[in-house]
Amino acid sequence: EKRPTADEEVVEAELVEDEQSSAGPDSPENRAADQVERDLDEIGEAKRERDEYLELAKRTKADFENYRKRVTKETTEALARGKADLARELLPALDNLERALAAGKDSSAHEALVKGVAMVRDELHGRLEAAGVEAFDPTGEKFDPQLHEALSTRPADGAEPGVVLETVEKGYRLNGQVLRAAKVVVSQ
Repeated sequence: EKRPTADEEVVEAELVEDEQSSAGPDSPENRAADQVERDLDEIGEAKRERDEYLELAKRTKADFENYRKRVTKETTEALARGKADLARELLPALDNLERALAAGKDSSAHEALVKGVAMVRDELHGRLEAAGVEAFDPTGEKFDPQLHEALSTRPADGAEPGVVLETVEKGYRLNGQVLRAAKVVVSQ
């Protein structure tokens, strides 16, 4: 057997090197490059998904905040309507108590009854005031059809036309909203 010369060994080593560097798609270098490319694609996809979920979370948070505000507003409005309905229901009873007190003042025999009715009236007034309902008596004011209901008119000495001369039933309002207009007599 003949031994290769030094020049032949160099040529053979170069051939082996060329075979390794020009290896096919299954070479370790190509597999590593493919894996890096796949990893970069997966990272890009993960970032896109993250951004989509983040945007969805932001929209959901904003939607919930709007929902919470709307429910709070609707609840407040419903409570105000409930208070107004209750006040409207109680006003006739309050009027009857006022009438009973006025009639009882003429007769001293019913003093205990008058005191009891006065206590009930005061309690009703207190409850309505606590709910934000306020009474108003427009006697002496200029007639306003949005606040007053004219039951009649009559001439009055020294009063200019269109002034409330007498309040037959007080008016009531809740937070500026008229629950019931005051029933009045107006000067001619």
